[in-house]
Amino acid sequence: MLRTHTCGELRLEHVNQEVTLCGWVQRVRDKGGMIWLDLRDRYGITQLLFEEGKSSAALLESTRTLGREFVVAAKGQVIERLAKNDKLPTGEVEIRVSELTVLNPAKLPPFLIEDDTDGGDDIRMKYRYLDLRRNAVRRNLELRHQVARHTRAYLDELHFIEVETPVLIKSTPEGARDFVVPSRMNPGEFYALPQSPQTFKQLLMVSGFDRYYQIVKCFRDEDLRADRQPEFTQIDCEMSFVTQEDVLNTFEGLIRHLFQKVKNLELPEVPRMTYADAMKRYGSDKPDIRFGMEFVELKGQDRDLTTGQNFGVFDSAELVVGICAKGCADYTRKQLDELTDWVKRPQIGAKGLIYVRYNADGTLKSSVDKFYGEEELRAWASAMDAQPGDLMLLISGPTDKARKQLNELRLEMGTRLGLRKPDDYRVLWVVDFPLLEYGEDEHNPGQGRWFAMHHPFTSPKPEDVPLLDQDLGSVRANAYDLVINGVEVGGGSVRIFQRELQQKMFETLGFTPEEAQAQFGFLLNAFEFGAPPHAGIAFGFDRLCSLFGGVDSIRDFIAFPKNNSGRDVMIDSPSSLADQQLEELSIRLAVKG
Repeated sequence: MLRTHTCGELRLEHVNQEVTLCGWVQRVRDKGGMIWLDLRDRYGITQLLFEEGKSSAALLESTRTLGREFVVAAKGQVIERLAKNDKLPTGEVEIRVSELTVLNPAKLPPFLIEDDTDGGDDIRMKYRYLDLRRNAVRRNLELRHQVARHTRAYLDELHFIEVETPVLIKSTPEGARDFVVPSRMNPGEFYALPQSPQTFKQLLMVSGFDRYYQIVKCFRDEDLRADRQPEFTQIDCEMSFVTQEDVLNTFEGLIRHLFQKVKNLELPEVPRMTYADAMKRYGSDKPDIRFGMEFVELKGQDRDLTTGQNFGVFDSAELVVGICAKGCADYTRKQLDELTDWVKRPQIGAKGLIYVRYNADGTLKSSVDKFYGEEELRAWASAMDAQPGDLMLLISGPTDKARKQLNELRLEMGTRLGLRKPDDYRVLWVVDFPLLEYGEDEHNPGQGRWFAMHHPFTSPKPEDVPLLDQDLGSVRANAYDLVINGVEVGGGSVRIFQRELQQKMFETLGFTPEEAQAQFGFLLNAFEFGAPPHAGIAFGFDRLCSLFGGVDSIRDFIAFPKNNSGRDVMIDSPSSLADQQLEELSIRLAVKG
């Protein structure tokens, strides 16, 4: 090798040794008679020393020609530093250089390759290979490596086998949009890139591989945001001869193992909450339980503390629901107006916000004093467990919309009050989701149909199977999600493994028998050859890494991510194909205009 040690390796015990280091020039400090050079590699930084009288004139002169990011090899003796740097692991030593070789010069980089860089997102994405030299980005990928390594170690210990599944598969109509790949050998026909290995891992269970996993790349052609990329990675798992309880225990164990190994944190037992409770208490199927502010219904199925005072907004509402913000009664009118404007934004969609101040002196002041007196407001305060100094915030409307809007307000208040600390981890299982949800068929505007809330292979709760012929909206799924700090990081279900029930599910989703056979005949046929009961789960690997790293964006934990438009600005992709390539693929592009 060109080097004897890395730039993060040398300590006092190496003093007087002759060493050779290789790396990139971080910076050069020329003080006339002495020159210091910081040499950087993946492992750290080591200071190099050049001084008149002990270094040759030629060596000193060559050092002065070096620029940032030059690739060099330096040979010399390890000595103890006079002025030590306790911020560097190598800060007690330096190298008195005797030989310096420029392995490759470098252009001046377009931004500072330091922790506090002056490069914006766009320029750093264009020169991602330079951005990856920065400590902050490198540490993110090292964390990603640790999560993958410890995941494999845990699952290997439990006799899971890692199996690769195909990347060129068949397009299916359910779920997000597929990325499709034209087949040159089969003109007019297309592969799809997998949104997940779902059917293949079920087939592996039919094959007798009773414990499968894969850290696998998946693809979805969907709108992007901070926690989405067109290509992403899953920890994909499946087990045979298990119940939901077995899956929850196994993969709660995985999450606790990862927190212990990667974050050195011991997680308590993970609580469980039904979907119905999560929606009623937090207005979300992925509630952030790091802080309180649970919903309190002032008007709903169980009680009505608002009707009869001629306030039409509440009288006509299906639901009046609120949160209690502790210690916020001193919010000014300007702050309350700003909160009202915030919930009325199109992204939230509320028509307004009602507030009640429970002042420190015990008096109550609300934005609806014209309609509600002291007695009614105190009843609200009692229901919401409000104390002097607290602020009650209320939203009304249709149940689902009001809950969703208040969930957004709750999260915003949690952020403003500093209650959503990135290093405070709260993990939760959400169970008993609805099996189906009703919505508009995008292929037939104006017409509604039932959709699988997870996917078409999710089993209903055994006791709810008869409801498939009676009340589809009441059927619960044998499904579960793992939520960390309000982020869904994993989800799975007990699968359907009998052909008859799977055909029934396809029929419920609007497939004709012929369509079901054409799309999923391979799976239905496999179920006739002794399919075992099986269940599984998939974790968003990138999302899990970003949570461990304490940031919102998964992009920071992917070596070469796409931007918010789905583009790789570094290699300029996607890009057009040459006419000859299109002809070979039997693709004709429509000419506009």
